[in-house]
Parts: sequence; C-alpha cells; structure tokens
Amino acid sequence: MPTVIALTGGIAAGKSTVARLFSELGARVIDADKVSREVVEPGEPAFDEIVAAFGPQVVAADGSLDRHALAAIVFSDPEQLAKLNAIVHPRVRQRVAERIDSAPEESIVVYDVPLLVEANLPRSFDAIVTVSAPEQARIDRLIAERGYTPEEAAQRVAAQASDAEREEAADFVVDASGSLEDTQRHARQVWHQLAATFL
Repeated sequence: MPTVIALTGGIAAGKSTVARLFSELGARVIDADKVSREVVEPGEPAFDEIVAAFGPQVVAADGSLDRHALAAIVFSDPEQLAKLNAIVHPRVRQRVAERIDSAPEESIVVYDVPLLVEANLPRSFDAIVTVSAPEQARIDRLIAERGYTPEEAAQRVAAQASDAEREEAADFVVDASGSLEDTQRHARQVWHQLAATFL
C-alpha cells in the first residue's frame, strides 16, 4: 500500500506550487480539482444529477457544464454548495481510491485536495499537509493573478475553511506567506520530514 498524504490549503495559498515541487521530488500527485472536472463531464452520472438539481441554466452552449453559472449559484448559498458537494464528492472519492490502488507499493501519493476540511472526509491519510498564507494575501493574489474583483475574491476566500481550521487538522504546515523561494524552501523541509517518516 503506498503512503497517502493529503495536501490542502485555501484558494491562492500556494498549494499548486507545493504540489509541483512534491511531484519533482518524487511524489505521485493526484489533483482533486482535475478529478472533480472529470467526473462532471457530459456523459458522467454526476453531470446529469447536477443538471437535474440546478436546472438547464448550468449547461453551456456546447453542452458542457457552465462552471461560471454554477459558481454564481453555489458560492453565495451554503445550502446549494452542500447540495453540489453531495453529488460530486462521492464520485471524486471513488475515482481517487482507484488511482491510489494503482500506485506502486513503496511510493508517496500526494492527494491535492483544496476542500479537505470542508468536505469533512474520513481520516484515511497517513498525514495531512496544509499550505498556509494570510487571508488578505490570498485575496490580493486572486485579484492580481486571476482577475477577480475584490468582492469575488473575498467571497471565494470566505466560502472556505479558515487557516486556523486547516492548521488544526494538519500534521505539517507549509508557510506560504512569503516569496516563492521561501514557500519552496518550507515545502522542501516538509517533504524531507515526510520522506524520513514514511519511506
């Protein structure tokens, strides 16, 4: 059985940077966001359930899921977000389990899962790593790097768990409040701790 590490962090915290570095250092990274996109493609059962739950306005002109329309519904309404998560999360868990099962015995699998704390997943990981950056820094990054308005950025950050909640759930914390180089240095230190513990 491979070692399975959950990697989490709030939107724009720097988690993708850490996931890339872990991959370069030898981890097999499974990206929950990519898997989430796969399981809601047209033809997948979750796609039909989402359309049934939220209506035809969440279908784009090309027949795929209109993520922007769906986000507008769920990010301002916790009940709607919970409804969406109840459809998507079980499908994601199943597909991720299949990928973990196919990983080599003596490997570290890093499951990159932004909404680990929010999804309230059962503790099925050998360790949890969270990437942490101050809320305002994450809002600033969303505005600068992804073109969000200040209101949209604040709304996305507020819809997620707090850094304190993530850090409480974590075994290791990567400090991503500084420069890219600082984040990478902190991530390498955590990776060496993981490798020393599990490999």
